[in-house]
Amino acid sequence: MTTLTRADFRFFHRLRVRWAEVDMQKIVFNAHYLMYFDTAIADYWRALALPYQDTMDSLEGDLYVVKATVEFHASARVDDQIEVAMKCSRIGSSSMIFTGAIFRGDEHLISGEIIYVFADPATQTSKPVPQALRDIVLGYEAGEAMVSVQLGAWSELGTAARRLRTEVFVQEQRIPKELEHDAADLTAVHAVACNRLGQAVATGRLIAAAPGVAQVGRLAVNRVLRGGQLGRQVLQALTQAARARGDAEVLLHAQRSAEGFYERLGYQRRGEPFNEAGIAHVEMFTRL
Repeated sequence: MTTLTRADFRFFHRLRVRWAEVDMQKIVFNAHYLMYFDTAIADYWRALALPYQDTMDSLEGDLYVVKATVEFHASARVDDQIEVAMKCSRIGSSSMIFTGAIFRGDEHLISGEIIYVFADPATQTSKPVPQALRDIVLGYEAGEAMVSVQLGAWSELGTAARRLRTEVFVQEQRIPKELEHDAADLTAVHAVACNRLGQAVATGRLIAAAPGVAQVGRLAVNRVLRGGQLGRQVLQALTQAARARGDAEVLLHAQRSAEGFYERLGYQRRGEPFNEAGIAHVEMFTRL
């Protein structure tokens, strides 16, 4: 394999080498490099805004590794902060080739290549890579956006929003179903982020809390895709909607576990924590 540089990649997965991953020579045990590449591939699908299992189910296939190679240039050591870069370098009729590289800063430590075949899960016989998947992957590598955020009324977006909110709030967080949906949905501005397969992956709503004050709520992101930019994009779209209608402030009731997320987006805490639907919350706000 040729030497690769950071400029060859759009996608990077960051991690720190753990003590359990080094051998008696105090360098990363060779088998762990394949684990690093495999972990990066999982994060690559998140960068595409594709929940892997749902995506493969909708495409009526799955990806199977047929070959994986690793080339060593230099070793990573315990506590090194490294970045695993990954790109889809070729899509054939039924195969997808991913090229990977591990960097410590700008130093290229490891090269890797993983070849997948798209196949029928029942028979594990190969089948053509679906055009939709081909377009998404090539689009990502070309720098295209992977999601679009639509604003609208409940009559337009309610079906998609409610399905995702039910998965997150009712099924995952066990909030009573009768509390999840209320009359405010009918007058709220809703935002739904969809990936390029048309799957709803994040949602939220904006209501009028008081004259000049908007309130964001029901912000939900597909569990598999959290940690990316989806929640941020929905929140930004709703904030822009509040600004466009002349609101001076946006407030929200943040779950305590998400407080840091909102702080990084410029929200400030106000008042004391409180319980809402059995979950600890705190009010946060930002000025427009």
